[in-house]
Amino acid sequence: MQKTFPSSQIPAGLKPYFQEYNAAQLDFARDANLIIQRTLEFGTWDELRWLFETYHSKRIRLFLREHGERGLKPVTFNYWRKLMRIRKWKKSPFSVAKGELWNY
Repeated sequence: MQKTFPSSQIPAGLKPYFQEYNAAQLDFARDANLIIQRTLEFGTWDELRWLFETYHSKRIRLFLREHGERGLKPVTFNYWRKLMRIRKWKKSPFSVAKGELWNY
């Protein structure tokens, strides 16, 4: 059974965060992690509401557990982790936080 999604397009306000993609060709099932990551990181309240209507909290929690620490900024990941009450997640294999590798 194919899952249907409430909207066939991402909200217009999120499109600048998908510059390297053709937003009209994003597939809600195939590109779920990408869409969830960019919306959690950059979305407005209305766009976050759309995200939760589209993917529901169970799928978003799965993204946070599997990819959140690696795919989101530390402050964003910790915000969503605490809000969604996630206590166990896949740890990043890197000891240095994202964006802190080079000391200039």
